[in-house]
Amino acid sequence: MQSEGNRLTQAIMQANLASLQLLADKLYRRNPAEWRKSAATREQALQKLAASVQGGQPWLPLDGQRDVAALSTALSPGFTGDRVGAFIAACADTIVTAQGGKREFYYLDGVDPQHVYNAARNMETALWVLNTRQGPGGRPLLLANEIAGDTRNLSFEREFGKIIGRLDLLAGYMTERYRRAGINYVQGLVAAPFLAFLPVK
Repeated sequence: MQSEGNRLTQAIMQANLASLQLLADKLYRRNPAEWRKSAATREQALQKLAASVQGGQPWLPLDGQRDVAALSTALSPGFTGDRVGAFIAACADTIVTAQGGKREFYYLDGVDPQHVYNAARNMETALWVLNTRQGPGGRPLLLANEIAGDTRNLSFEREFGKIIGRLDLLAGYMTERYRRAGINYVQGLVAAPFLAFLPVK
């Protein structure tokens, strides 16, 4: 019971949530002090986060905040909880909220392309804030990309770029889909009076 659009929407959702889980692993490796705030091991922290990202369980340190409000909290210099978990959970919730609050899509489900477009821009903003905002003592909120001398590790940036690109693809696809549906409807109204059966003998 899925249309082509449903299958594309769900595939993009699954790919983006998987990317966020991969980013969480990268961030926990570069910021081990963060996973120690929420679990005994990095693996346990990732499992807890997966329950939020993949299963929709709330991330308790965010105190019930959702989507962009949760992002603001996770990127606040004064936030003292597991910032990696809060940031990734907030990104996931923003994406899911933009796609109607669903992780699975069936025939009657629709997605507002403007909301998906806005989610892509929110991801760009979140990435910029994470790369530029400083915490206490002038340190980055989280260590992510690494550019030092001959060492260049931009895997975090590239993975985030994939998420943004997928969201933009979905927004564009849905916009075109609705535009075509509108054109077909108008064409049907205009052409209807001229339709006639042709003789067959």
